[in-house]
Amino acid sequence: MTVPVVMIETPMPEDVYRVLQTHGIFRENLVEQAQRLLAMRFYRERVLSLGKAARLAGLDRWAFIEYLSENQTPVLDFDDEELQAEFAAVEEIQAGLSV
Repeated sequence: MTVPVVMIETPMPEDVYRVLQTHGIFRENLVEQAQRLLAMRFYRERVLSLGKAARLAGLDRWAFIEYLSENQTPVLDFDDEELQAEFAAVEEIQAGLSV
């Protein structure tokens, strides 16, 4: 099954690209890195779900989780209120199981 894609072009100053080339970063690698960085950023900002961010990064979910870990980005990032709600839900489930 072929998934439709949207092609996006990004202009880059030639001198910047030449510096990247001297570090072994060429067009294909640059595109791959840019997609992964965008995916990580959009996941961190909760714009994309884990699955959609992984697709943007061109990785399966487990590889994307590993990529997040390598870049010190938590997979689960609850604020205090969300964490309390999760604990309350677990307590409720436990109470229901012990009846």
